[in-house]
Amino acid sequence: MLKTWRFHGGLRLPAHKNLSAHRPIVNAALPKQLIYPLQQRSGVQLKPTVTPGESVLRGQIIADSDHFLATPLHAASSGTVKTIEDRIIPHPSGLSDSCIIIDTDGRDEALASEPVADYRLEPASALRTKIRQAGIVGLGGAAFPTSIKLNPGPQRHIDTLILNGAECEPYITCDNVLMQAEPDTIVQGALILMHALQVGNGIIAVEDHMTEAYEALSAAIEQSRDRRLTVVKIPALYPTGGEKQLIRVVTGKETPSGGIPADVGVICQNVGTAASVYNAICRGLPLTERVVTVTGQGVKQQQNLRARIGTPISDLINQCGGYQDSVERLIMGGPMMGFALPEDDIPIVKATNCILAAAESEVATSKETRPCIRCGDCAKACPVDLLPQQLYWHSRAGNLEKCKEFSLFDCIECGCCEVVCPSQIPLVQYYRAAKSKTVAKAKEAEKAAIAKRRHDFLLERKAREQAERAERSRRKKESLAKLKAAETATEGAE
Repeated sequence: MLKTWRFHGGLRLPAHKNLSAHRPIVNAALPKQLIYPLQQRSGVQLKPTVTPGESVLRGQIIADSDHFLATPLHAASSGTVKTIEDRIIPHPSGLSDSCIIIDTDGRDEALASEPVADYRLEPASALRTKIRQAGIVGLGGAAFPTSIKLNPGPQRHIDTLILNGAECEPYITCDNVLMQAEPDTIVQGALILMHALQVGNGIIAVEDHMTEAYEALSAAIEQSRDRRLTVVKIPALYPTGGEKQLIRVVTGKETPSGGIPADVGVICQNVGTAASVYNAICRGLPLTERVVTVTGQGVKQQQNLRARIGTPISDLINQCGGYQDSVERLIMGGPMMGFALPEDDIPIVKATNCILAAAESEVATSKETRPCIRCGDCAKACPVDLLPQQLYWHSRAGNLEKCKEFSLFDCIECGCCEVVCPSQIPLVQYYRAAKSKTVAKAKEAEKAAIAKRRHDFLLERKAREQAERAERSRRKKESLAKLKAAETATEGAE
């Protein structure tokens, strides 16, 4: 049994897992239409590789970019590209962006797969390339490109892979049921990731209440006969699923402020990501589907669906029996770190792990915000060991430099501080706003620096050109003077 550690703060929250945890994964029906936002990450915009009217097959790349944080987007079924137009996308601000719209044809025809015969004979670079081409990203919610994580650089020594099976956020059970249904796929995916990283230590972390998942993974590891991989139970404490918190619990290592897990020799991947890596390498299948938890008292049948990426949320809700009259809010993600959706025609994307159709009793209603009473409960609950009260004062005052001094960007926006705040202050909103302002200010400063460099270069060029003109004029005058002196001397001699 591996030793576990404790991180600072955290909360034990009502889980609400029983709504969907004991139901088997159901394959969602093929939708009539698939919708693909071209903005996959903030600041990363894909470019379509298809045009309206073009026929596509499942697994075909329909958008890509040469941005280093981009991964290609694949059609999740065969059909015809209807149009490329602006639609509301899954985003906290409810903004619209360019989307590829595909009308499916019902045949679900796919490109021929190209599996790797034996991944153990492949160099790490080749595996990373194939994982990138398969469009695989972290399926725990952040959607960071997996191929980037697998290339930490020669300056970092990685000794441990951690597979994150800790679904600390209430309601979400997609990873739990996947670990129960496909433990062999996850284990083999973990071994592929370990080979790509060249590490000899792999740990799968599950919460202590996930007995079925723990037993299934233990049996799969035993069957694999690979002693480098172990599974460990960890406390069900929110937000244990955060990378830095999970690393602390499993290894005892503290990720430095402003640092990343690779700085302490650890790479974290989600269990669903590991399964997708296996499918990409050993079955030659790109990422075109994922398991999504559809839950909450606002939907008639809570369950986990294996859904095509690009499926409208309304299709999944209908497959779960539709809405209850009590539905109050539709949330993508969990109640702590998810965000409300303005409508259900929005598609699921690679980062979508949960659709929460919440009744009024399941969402925090607007309450009157009262002045901070300096109780310090927020600091006790903060899993990153920050001082939320100080961050609140400085972010409210717009003092961005002070916010940075108090490690604003170490905040993971988990919402623990808000839950315990007796004054009902929307603390995370202030932190997000301060982060946005800081990023915007940095971008403006960068633009100003670029403009200054251009201006200085222009002044230098003008000064150089002026000096060159002056030098040419001086030389010309000297030549004329010499010529005149020579002519005078010639006339005198005559």
